[in-house]
Amino acid sequence: MKIDFEKYADGLAPAIVQDAETRKVLMLGFMNREAFELTKLSGKATFFSRSRQALWTKGETSGNFLAVREILIDCDADTILIKATPVGAVCHTGADTCFADKNDGGNFLSELEKIIVNRRDNADENSYTSKLFRKGINKIAQKVGEEAIELIVEAKDDDRELFKSEAADLLYHLLVLLAAKDVSLEEVLETLKIRKR
Repeated sequence: MKIDFEKYADGLAPAIVQDAETRKVLMLGFMNREAFELTKLSGKATFFSRSRQALWTKGETSGNFLAVREILIDCDADTILIKATPVGAVCHTGADTCFADKNDGGNFLSELEKIIVNRRDNADENSYTSKLFRKGINKIAQKVGEEAIELIVEAKDDDRELFKSEAADLLYHLLVLLAAKDVSLEEVLETLKIRKR
């Protein structure tokens, strides 16, 4: 993995950071050779600040680190792609990405999946999701079946809002079932991608 840092007059290569799970672009920073080596060594995304003329590790003051999962180099060996797991907000504004748009819900299903997994791992007695997990796999699977039937019934009618509501219920309960089986949404999407159409 060799990067052509000399290609740029200041020796800084652009480093795009992407959420390893949702694939959402989180931020853009710049790395010199030292920042790149430190990132590989520490497992935390480290950049070079042009304004401060110093190295900085994302999260060193906020605690919102970027845990590096994979590093890729583009075909010209002059741009870095860091696939990372963010620990907290990425942007200084508190958003999960520096490219946040008020009107963009982002990857809502991935966010919902994280909430569901959290309810599985950290039970909350007031949470409907936690109650489902306590009832076990049979009850969760039954709920998916019930919601699928309700969606089919609504598909035969012309009530668009009710149809959307039943579709949302089915998606939610399917995510709960996936979490109960310890299968991620990403794994299911990967299975879809490799199928021949």
